[in-house]
Amino acid sequence: MTEIDGLTAVTSPHTVAETVDRLAAAVEKAGLAVLARIDHAAAAAKVGMDLRPTTVLLFGRPEGGTPLMQERQTAGIDLPLTALGWEDEAGQVWLGWNEPSWIAARHDLTESATAVEALARALATFAAAATAP
Repeated sequence: MTEIDGLTAVTSPHTVAETVDRLAAAVEKAGLAVLARIDHAAAAAKVGMDLRPTTVLLFGRPEGGTPLMQERQTAGIDLPLTALGWEDEAGQVWLGWNEPSWIAARHDLTESATAVEALARALATFAAAATAP
């Protein structure tokens, strides 16, 4: 696992597409909604540019993010939650997400500790399901 500027990332033994599919399944199984899937590599290909597999998944539910926005509406720029699946130059697949504690610090959230901790636990659980062999 790696953490850089609030981004936590773990390796995956699966392709980017399979990793993101597995993440979407874990998210939906937990009762959250998958709101969008953005395939950056496909978009790049449409304009004749090359990009290794790179996909963003947006997901969430109001019960998770609303407490953060009730405290400080600017947290909405970092919600819904997102996860990025990508393949690096060596062919290793990664799954990364913004740590809720980083989001809380960015927006000076001091009253939402319980919600932030719950989001962090959920993201770790989803990532583990998505990247399990």
